[in-house]
Order: sequence, then C-alpha cells, then structure tokens
Amino acid sequence: MDTPHVITDEQLERENIEITRRYKEMLQNTYVTLSDEDKKLIRKAFDLAVDAHKDQRRKTGEPYIYHPIAVAKIVADEIGLGATSISAALMHDVVEDTEYTLEDIEKLFGKKIAKIIDGLTKIAVLNKQDVSIQSENYKKLLLTLSEDVRVILIKIADRLHNMRTLESMREDKQLKIASETIFIYAPLAHRMGLYNIKSELEDLSLKYTKPDAYFNIEHKLTETEAERKKYIDDFCKTISEKLEAEGLEFEIKGRSKSINSIYRKTVNQGIPFEEVFDLFAIRVIYRSDKKNEKFLAWKIYSLVTDLFIPNPKRMRDWISQPKTTGYESLHVTVMGPQARWIEVQIRSERMDEVAEMGIAAHYKYKENISDDETKVDEWIHQVREMLEQEDTKDAIEFMDNFKFNLYSKEIYVFTPKGDLHSLPKGASSLDFAYSIHTNVGDHCLGAKVNGKLYPLSHQLQSGDQVEIITSTQQKPKLEWLEYVVTSKARSKIKASLNSDKRKVAEDGKEIIQRKLRHLKVDFSENTINQLQQYFKLSSSQDVFYNVAMGIIDNNDLRKFAERNTGFTGLINRFRKSTFNTTKKDNISIDKTKLDSLVFGNDEERLDYELASCCNPIPGDKVYGFITVSKGIKVHKVDCPNSVSLQANYAYRIIKAKWIDSSQQEFKALIELQGLDRAGMVSDITLVISKNNSLNMHSINLSEDAGIFDGKITVSVKNKAELEKIMMEMKNIEGIQSVKRTYKN
Repeated sequence: MDTPHVITDEQLERENIEITRRYKEMLQNTYVTLSDEDKKLIRKAFDLAVDAHKDQRRKTGEPYIYHPIAVAKIVADEIGLGATSISAALMHDVVEDTEYTLEDIEKLFGKKIAKIIDGLTKIAVLNKQDVSIQSENYKKLLLTLSEDVRVILIKIADRLHNMRTLESMREDKQLKIASETIFIYAPLAHRMGLYNIKSELEDLSLKYTKPDAYFNIEHKLTETEAERKKYIDDFCKTISEKLEAEGLEFEIKGRSKSINSIYRKTVNQGIPFEEVFDLFAIRVIYRSDKKNEKFLAWKIYSLVTDLFIPNPKRMRDWISQPKTTGYESLHVTVMGPQARWIEVQIRSERMDEVAEMGIAAHYKYKENISDDETKVDEWIHQVREMLEQEDTKDAIEFMDNFKFNLYSKEIYVFTPKGDLHSLPKGASSLDFAYSIHTNVGDHCLGAKVNGKLYPLSHQLQSGDQVEIITSTQQKPKLEWLEYVVTSKARSKIKASLNSDKRKVAEDGKEIIQRKLRHLKVDFSENTINQLQQYFKLSSSQDVFYNVAMGIIDNNDLRKFAERNTGFTGLINRFRKSTFNTTKKDNISIDKTKLDSLVFGNDEERLDYELASCCNPIPGDKVYGFITVSKGIKVHKVDCPNSVSLQANYAYRIIKAKWIDSSQQEFKALIELQGLDRAGMVSDITLVISKNNSLNMHSINLSEDAGIFDGKITVSVKNKAELEKIMMEMKNIEGIQSVKRTYKN
C-alpha cells in the first residue's frame, strides 16, 4: 500500500460516502441472517478498520479500507459465513499493517476473533519474507489455516479480491501471486467445496500466467455467446416441457464451462477451441424433501435420457456416494441437438446450496447429518495429521503431495466387511493399507483385490474389494515411496525410515548452535538456509546430521563464516566481469535479431543455461531462476515448471530480457499430426530444406491406421524464424496440427 498524496476535502467527502455505500451493500448481501447483536459486532469491527487504515491507500490510489470491505463482502455473500468471520475479514490487515496489536483486538473483540486475525497475520508475514516459502513455511501456513477453518476461508476471500484487482501490480508480482494462487489457493477453495471461487481463481491465474491463451479463449467465447445462449435456451425448453408434464417443481440454469477448464481440455487433448464440444452445462435444481431427494434425482435422470442419448463413460453419481467435500449431484452427459455434448447436473435445492456455498451450507445442514463429524471436519483433522507428520525435505515435492490430496479425483473401495473407503485416484494397495491404520501399512505384505493376490504397488479402481495381508516381520522399505500417492502413506513410510537419522540430527542441531556461537554467527533460519546452499544439501536436517557425524567439521564451518553466501554472493558468482552493459533505451528492436540475454533491472550479462524442460528460444518471454549449485537456468514464462517455481521460490527469480547481440542457434522441437498420404515425408523435408538458415537435427515420423505423428528437432535463430517454418508446415496437405513441444 502507498502513502496518499494530498487530497481535497471534497474528494475525502466523496470517498467517505462511497465507503458507507460499500459497507451497507455488504451488510445487505449476507447468506446468514444477521441479528441486531451481529450487526453491532460488525459495525464495531468496521469502525476500527476505518480508523486503522485511514491514512493508507492501495496501489490503485483508492482508500485501503475498500479492500477489507470487499473481502468481508466475499466472506458474507459468496462464502456465506456469519458475523464473527465478517468482523475478522474487516480487520484482517489491522495487526499486520497498523499500530493496533493483537492484544488490542482481544481486549475489544475477545479471544475467538483475535485467534482468527492472528492466523491471518501469520500468513501475511510469511508471504512477505525474503527467504523462500519452502516446505517449513508452507507447513506453518497450512497448520495455521487448519487451526480454525474460518482462517482458510477468509484467506481465500482475501486472495480472490487481490486476484480481481491484480492489474495495478508490477508484472513480476502478478506472475508470482497468480502462480501461488493456482498452486495453493485454488486447490484449497476446491477442497472447501467453493467451486465457483475455485473456477474464478483458476481463470484469473490463467489470465496472468498465460495471457495469450486466456484472451484467445475469452474472445472466442464472446464471439459465440449469442449462438450458445440460443442453443442452451432451446435445449432447456425441451427438458422443461418434459419435467412440467410430470408435475415436478424445478429450475434450470445454463452456463458455459470456465476458461481454464476449456484451456486444460485444449492442452490435454491437443485440440483447438473449435473442437471442444462440451462447452455447455445445464443444472436442473428440483424441490424435494430429504426423504425423496434420491428418488426424484433418478426420475429426472430417466426423463432426460428418454429425450437425449447419454454417454455412459461420462456418468457421475455423487448422490449415492457424495464427494469428501460434501458435494452431491448426479451428472450425465447427453448428445444434444447438432451432435453436441451437453453435461446435465441434477440436484435438489439443498444439494445446490451446498455446491454453491460449500462449507457454509455444509454446516447449515449439519443437524441433518447423523455422523458426529461432517466430511469437512474430518478433512481438517486429516490436514493437521498430514502436516504434522509430513517429512518431505523438498518444498516442491511437499506442495505437490499436499495439492494432490486437495485436488485429486476420488475412487471408492471396500473392505472385506463391506466398509467404504475414499482414496485419491491412482492410489495403491499400500495407500489403502495406511488409510486403515499405520500399523497395517507398516506390516503390509500384499493385498487380495476382488479375491486375487496383487503386489503392494497395484493401482486400485473404484468398486474394488480389498483385503490387506500383513506380517509382523515386514517393515517399510525405501522403494515403498514409489508405490504410494497419498501424503499419509508417504509421511508414515518416511517417518519409519528416518527415525534413526532424526535422532542423530537433533544432536547435530545442538552441536552446530554451539559452534556457530563460538564463530560469532547467529543461529537463525536464514543462516541454516545459507549453510544448506553452501554445503549443497537438500534440507536443514541434512546439515544437522552431517555436523553430528563429523562430515562437516570445524574447519568447514570456519570457511563458511568467512564467506558471504547470501543472495548477492550467489549472483556475483555468475557475473561476467568482461562485460559492462548499461540499461537499454526503450527503442524499436528487430525481433528477428534477438539472440542474447541480459538480467535484472540493470540488464547485466550473466552466465546462464537454458532450461531443458522448456528449451527457450530468443523472442520467448523468459525469466532467470537462480539454482543452488548450477548457476542461472532460463525458463519460459509458460514453462510446465513455471507455476511451481514462481510459487515456491519467487525470491530466486530474476528478470531476463532478450537482446540483439550475435548470431547464435537454439534447438526447438516441433510436433506434427495429420492424415498420412504418399509423399508426405518428402513435402515436410522440402519445406525444411528450402529454408537455408534452418538446420535439422532429427526427424521421427510414425504412422498408425492412416494417422501419422511426427517430431522434428531444428535449430533456429529466434522465435520469429520458428513461427515462419511452422506456418509453412501447416499449409502442407493432410497436416492437421503443428505445435512446439517440450517432450522428446
């Protein structure tokens, strides 16, 4: 936030009127009915927030208080929480950014609200640290979230509003925040059952991480909007007439799929926008008492499939077995008019409310649930257990494990007694064993699946009946980590494997504290990070273990103390002293002559390597990533690993820019697909050979039933040259698609 410029009394008056208007609008749109006491509490929180933020402004120049009001509105209306959460949302930045303390909040509002704001403040502080948001920090963040589910929900609302107003941020900040959002906050929203918010977070993240793809799809959706609306209206009318004839009370809503889901489909299936046929989805919401909900859902399913042919592969029954998020709905994809697939979602008003409002509606209907815990309560308990036991050293691995358990599709398997267990798709017999109990997992020899014996690594399918075979002689082995996908199983296996090492490392921690004190070096998280980098180790535990074992001795620590291993030192190691470049003026540059990189705001020449995961070429949007031991690696902005690096290691990202320097060639991989015919190979090689500046390294073409796939590796000087050759290949008869790829 910025300190305001001088503003006039008239402007101040206008802003005060607007603040009052926004506050009243927030109060008028709440999911929960507020009592007079609730309104008094919220007003008290609002008055404090207005006072605390009165001298602060956002990057847009607006009064800062607009942000807390907007977050509170999301909490009240879109997430559907009550007065405690709305009040905490209004004050969520007060302790972090103003002179008010946590003690002040507790004195004025009590322990409950103070605890929520404390959790939100801890997250904000972690996100501002210069050190990496590595696994330890993510653990702290997520443990804070899981102490009170409202902390998660308010933080999601805070992130949603930040994403909605991200235009005012610098481009590098936009990329970092958007990457972090898709990496952690969208999966969290998904796990909380907030599907609308999850979709919006994904779309907004795509807008900043892959803007070309986002705006291309948005433009095409706008172009076809009128046609799609008419199509959905006609389809809905046909179904409405059928349901009305049966005397059902219902409402039908039509919608398009989200931009991000369309983008994922084009990438995963390798098809253009025009070939994504299931752009449409409609929702049939029927009125029913609890007793007849399931009966009516299947009746409507029967009526819809009388009218339109269903796709049996796309049938999803979340009514008989709801998702672990509490989501209930019956999904069927049918062939509509003009041979277009349409997804029809069938759900009661209660189910729709839970699907729209997620956790808030889940708790509203809690009294109708016979279990002591709702599925969401159970999940929060599992999160705490997983985080407290997770022993992953690598930040990206830790977050990938965690995200997998947030986002994965579910399968349902049975015990020999018929008890139902939910597991993520891809789970093995060993995952199932650990889901029953740690002891069962630790002593697991194998499994009988549907009566047949299978190894521990066997991947389970929905509907399998699984009997685990154990032995007291069995114990976890290192290769077990390759068999499991659930965090619980991974953490339990690692805990068993690392128990001895951990005890030694604890001794090493005490030894290194003593030795650093002698060398007059502070024992801090930053120092441990520097030690880790200096000795090229993957975790703090490895540092402590090596000290305890004498692998790192007094002499090694003395050398470390004498050397600056901070971020600046890391940069200096890669700096070329032979160059002394100055910042370039913003003048028009011939993009076909871009062939060299400069880094940072001062556009310095530094040693670098091009990342093999995305093979950047001149003209691509790129950034530098400072590795611990291999110098600067240059990645494309839309590299498959980019989101993970931006979210986890933003402090090690350095700006990079292509300039025109010398003639240099770069490898690029082109993927072709089309209908095979005589002379196809000859035509492809002719296009390449007539471009004299192009050097072909390899060509690999394969044909199956008249369809051919091919990959060609070429050397080009820049992106413009590559795009030219790809355009010429697209014009060859029979070729359906030509794209650049990163997979050999």
